[in-house]
Amino acid sequence: MLRTALLMASGDPRVRRLVSTAPLTRGVVARFVAGEDVTAAVTVAAGLRDAGLRVSLDLLGEDVTDCHLAEESAADYSELLRALADAGLTPETEVSVKLSALGAGLDASLARDLAFRVCQAARDAGTCVTVDMEDHTTTDATLTVVAELRREFDETGAVVQAYLRRTEADCRDLAVAGGRVRLCKGAYAEPASVAYIRRAEVNASYARCLAVLMAGRGYPMVATHDPALVELAASLAGELAVGGRLAGRAVGPLQGSDRRPFEYQMLYGVRPGEQRRLARAGEVVRVYVPCGREWYGYLMRRLAERPANLLFFVRALRSTA
Repeated sequence: MLRTALLMASGDPRVRRLVSTAPLTRGVVARFVAGEDVTAAVTVAAGLRDAGLRVSLDLLGEDVTDCHLAEESAADYSELLRALADAGLTPETEVSVKLSALGAGLDASLARDLAFRVCQAARDAGTCVTVDMEDHTTTDATLTVVAELRREFDETGAVVQAYLRRTEADCRDLAVAGGRVRLCKGAYAEPASVAYIRRAEVNASYARCLAVLMAGRGYPMVATHDPALVELAASLAGELAVGGRLAGRAVGPLQGSDRRPFEYQMLYGVRPGEQRRLARAGEVVRVYVPCGREWYGYLMRRLAERPANLLFFVRALRSTA
């Protein structure tokens, strides 16, 4: 019930105004969002890189309201990518893009064209793009655009959400040679007709989808903070060792001759100690780092995903009151 309430609040303009105008909010948000401009994003990315972590930067802003804002969003990504290249942060730092930030809700053709523009800017900068997934009504359209992008930019990453009932089948379609696929649990309020609602069902679906991706020919990006799923990924990678069933397959950069290559992905500000522990142990760990002024919807989904995040938020507000 708490998760549902928070997800509903993410779209409530009254709650948005309350949180956005609270004088104590910004200091708390800084734990989860890397500032509001390109300079702040580059600074955070550099610090994470120096700690042995890779980065995926997301310029926050979805469901744009006009075509001009969509064009601005694409231009902002191009500016960010140039700054990352100038700072020597590519290819270790990539970007994540939501199609709704590029105008998908207004004009599908415009969003597709702008996505191609961002992918070209990423390639020019020596890195790549992962296309984020949004609510279930956009899944087919998003995967169609990803398929089109991959014809020219085969390094483009896709995202699938384990709480959707369709995702195991999507994983089979996406686990092709060279295909980068991020598997996450999902963070939108979805009806039970299309999504698993109970936590145990979501976890079981995640495990099934992870097994499909690990057995495929692509490059799995395991987006989770769940210790059991972190351990499962390592176990599956060991069972599918290079030289065994994956011999000769193009699955991405190797992490050692006895491991099936993959990477962990975790959110900025969530379990940072675990991120560094895994990196010190030799794992590839990428931190998903949001930045920009439109942080409210992102923050509310993070609070809904994990009660510990909400407790941190409340404690921080009380401690500084």
